[in-house]
Amino acid sequence: MVSANGLQAADATELVTKPLETIITSIPGVEHVYSQTQDDRVMVTARFVVGTNEDDAVLRVNDKIGANMDRIPIGISPPLIVGRGINDVAALVLTLSPQPAAADRWSQADLDQLAQKLQAELVKIPDMGITYISGSDPQEIRVQPDPEKLSLFGVTLQQLVAKVRGANRSFVAGQVRDAGTMRTVAAGQTLLGVPDIGLLLVGTRDGRPVYVRDVARVVVGASPIEARVWNMTPDGQRTPAVSLALAKRPGANAVVMSQAVRDRLATLQGRLIPQDVRLEITRDYGTTANDKANELLFHLGLATVSIVVLIALAIGWREALVTLVVIPTTILLTLFAAKLMGYTINRVSLFALIFAIGILVDDAIVVVENIARNWSMRDGRGRMQAVIEAVAEVGNPTVVATLTVVAALLPMLFVSGLMGPYMAPIPANASAAMLFSFFVAMTVAPWLMLKLAPRERPGAAVSHGHSEGRLGRLYRAGAAPLIRRRWSAWLFLLLVGGGTVAVCTLFYTQDVTVKLLPFDNKSELAVTADLPEGGSLEATEQVLFDAARAAGTLPEVTSIQVYAGTAQPFDFNGLVRHYHLRQSPELGDLHIVLKPKSERARSSHAIALDLRQRLRSLNVPAGTVVKVVEVPPGPPVLATLLAEVYGPDAATRRATAEELKQVFRSVPFIVDVDDSYGRPRPRLRISIDQDRLEYFGVEESDVYDTVQALFGGVPVGYSYRGEERFPLNIVVGLSKRALTWSESLASTPVPANALPGSRGVVELGEVVQASAQNGSPMLFRRDGHFADMVTAELAGRFEAPIYGMLAVDKLIAAHDWGELDRPTISLRGQPLDESRPSLLWDGEWEITYVTFRGMGAAFAVAMLGIYILVVAQFGSFRLPLVVLVPVPLTLIGIVLGHWLFGAPFTATSMIGFIALAGIIVRNSILLVDFIRHMPGSGLTLREVVLAAGAIRFKPILLTALSAMIGAATILTDPIFQGLAISLLFGLASSTLLTVLVIPAIYVVLRNPDAVAGASG
Repeated sequence: MVSANGLQAADATELVTKPLETIITSIPGVEHVYSQTQDDRVMVTARFVVGTNEDDAVLRVNDKIGANMDRIPIGISPPLIVGRGINDVAALVLTLSPQPAAADRWSQADLDQLAQKLQAELVKIPDMGITYISGSDPQEIRVQPDPEKLSLFGVTLQQLVAKVRGANRSFVAGQVRDAGTMRTVAAGQTLLGVPDIGLLLVGTRDGRPVYVRDVARVVVGASPIEARVWNMTPDGQRTPAVSLALAKRPGANAVVMSQAVRDRLATLQGRLIPQDVRLEITRDYGTTANDKANELLFHLGLATVSIVVLIALAIGWREALVTLVVIPTTILLTLFAAKLMGYTINRVSLFALIFAIGILVDDAIVVVENIARNWSMRDGRGRMQAVIEAVAEVGNPTVVATLTVVAALLPMLFVSGLMGPYMAPIPANASAAMLFSFFVAMTVAPWLMLKLAPRERPGAAVSHGHSEGRLGRLYRAGAAPLIRRRWSAWLFLLLVGGGTVAVCTLFYTQDVTVKLLPFDNKSELAVTADLPEGGSLEATEQVLFDAARAAGTLPEVTSIQVYAGTAQPFDFNGLVRHYHLRQSPELGDLHIVLKPKSERARSSHAIALDLRQRLRSLNVPAGTVVKVVEVPPGPPVLATLLAEVYGPDAATRRATAEELKQVFRSVPFIVDVDDSYGRPRPRLRISIDQDRLEYFGVEESDVYDTVQALFGGVPVGYSYRGEERFPLNIVVGLSKRALTWSESLASTPVPANALPGSRGVVELGEVVQASAQNGSPMLFRRDGHFADMVTAELAGRFEAPIYGMLAVDKLIAAHDWGELDRPTISLRGQPLDESRPSLLWDGEWEITYVTFRGMGAAFAVAMLGIYILVVAQFGSFRLPLVVLVPVPLTLIGIVLGHWLFGAPFTATSMIGFIALAGIIVRNSILLVDFIRHMPGSGLTLREVVLAAGAIRFKPILLTALSAMIGAATILTDPIFQGLAISLLFGLASSTLLTVLVIPAIYVVLRNPDAVAGASG
């Protein structure tokens, strides 16, 4: 950030913005450079490649700018470099407000002092990060000059400021000897309060002394800042408030820090925090994370117990006990691996374990079921020998099957963009779980089976061959008619292929929509109000109060914090949208606290939709934009729907953007339409009349110093009050009420001493002229290109940006653009030709595109890896194609499942689809391997594939049911519902179809009536 005093936005762009952009662009690791240039101010933002260390990024920027300070123009102050990252987001927010009965005894300044004392206590907690106060209104001693009295006594503001500053001086002058003792010489003293300042002598008039109190009013009170914070109850009662934001250190546990803060607050209640002050925790990410973790751990336990019960019912209690040991053993090993890889226990990593629990028992189920089947043959082998042969029988295909699942999951670890790190724990932890589950299944499971096996009974009946069981007979009954004739097999395959294509048309008809991630069920909402530039704090408060009253009618709301002229403690969404810079009278926020999820029926998203409807009836000033802001479930963006408008000049860009706003508003499900440039900010231009300045003999610097002191105030020092009491800032400046250009203000005396020996004064209005004018609109640049943005959100039938983009694209083509050229539309990349207007879609679309592109590439790599593994296993280039055929069959269940639930196909749905590829191929491998190695005994190929399917149907069904049980436990989670639907319905359809499609392919491609060889 750079202060460019006196420069209009266009001049600041050429003099400051462009040189800074050039410097920052050259920094390694910078992905994008954004800039916002206003009159007198420039802000340049560097966005680094995902994964760049925050401290390294700040250091690079500092080094590069420091090495190029010679390129900063003369008169421009050095840039203020501020690093912002996820560790700056407050994990806890404490709001202090008086009890309603004590509201008249507490001001915002009083609450600010209490918040500062509380802040000093809480920073003692280990792992506490940055802390700050929102709504800070510190007390100060303000010397409020009276322009008319200054003129009456001939005292200038410069004299007043110099007198107070000089009287408040204290310094170390040196040392002195005193009877053999060296004493430090301390000269001067600080002013203690109002009487000391009021009795300072600033001059004489007609032989009478003139004191500060004669020309100014000295008061102790709140600073005249244009910001206020209120706490409101749903019934509309409001009291002044301040909020204390507490962030954690990098790597610290938010749950531990949250509990430590709560414990410390309990000891401070009644001792530091008075009984008539209410302390409300309005944000607590630690408790939220703990509740979510406990809920997921419960689901983890529920899935484990359910799978154990399934194995007990399907195979036996001994096999269930083995599974009960295998699951926690594998999970503990996976957690150890996660720690080595640097992953913490969070929501995504716990979901990875729940997702993995259904597939990590696959190896154990296959091994345990095959051991149980071999024992049931009673063919004369000892139990130890039967176990060894049973494990060997499924060993090779299990190795390949496990590696296929890993091959399907692992490529997702390299998905780029913001979603890559967010979802990385799923492929990393799930892959580790699969590898550990294989070793546990091959070692622990057989050992436990032997330990739990009943004693062998001599002379037990001997049976030969493979046992099919009840499920096998059921399978034969369903599969035999399908492969009885080659034409019936062909018909079945065609019907399955046609069904797969048919269900995918639901994407085209938009009965199943696509979205990056659905909205989560959060405990908070936000409302932002942007009044036209130049709006007053009182007008902003009125809009916010009306919005708060509308929000208070919602039954789920517990409290509302109103931030007028200042920003609420920013969250992850506000970090990206720069909400911490919302420090202006015309800007305001509402922070809405909802009841816990267990105490309300509606999700936060449903509440937000309801609130948006209620806010439509607000009576707001023309040009006001009121938005409902939800916490995004994934990576935050500037806006869900964002159109960047490029063109040859600012007028063309803004005219195009205004037309686009009309197009946006005509789409029913596009809401909260706004732009990046706003309206020109009204300004009061005070300019010097050079002729009159020379006539009166006044220096320009004296005029400007007077104007600065009048409107901006001049800090002159502090009044110290001893231990445990905060020093008061001493400021010379007008009161808030007097901040208006008037005849009284114009009478302020200015020194007229330009000529030697001159000691006169002249009124400010004699040498300056004041005129109202409009400032410059904000200039936005991205990667060196001028652009204006049109932003919006989506609510209603469609909530994914792609559908808003499609609707807007159609309307753009049909819109009457008048004298403007119709903008060309781009999905990726800034335009090379800016001589004509163009539109580039950004926002959530950019992340969606990058995410699904990366996942598509991961899927392709997974298929290639699986193909290579199967080729190595079977020694054939054609047979792996048969194994891979069932992969598309998962789409039947996945798409139908999303349609039945009315859920969008999300990034987590895609993760489920890719994971299913490995799981289904695993089943195919086990089935095909059994067909190839099943003894022929003169059986035809049709009989062999039927027998193989009947024998392997039970373990395949059990592994599918296990994975489905794990998925069912997370079906109600808003974020990972897509993953659950993909696994649940995809497994249901593909498992049943795989055991039918593979035999049908054999019948179609080979002679089903020929006698099968030993190799199948």
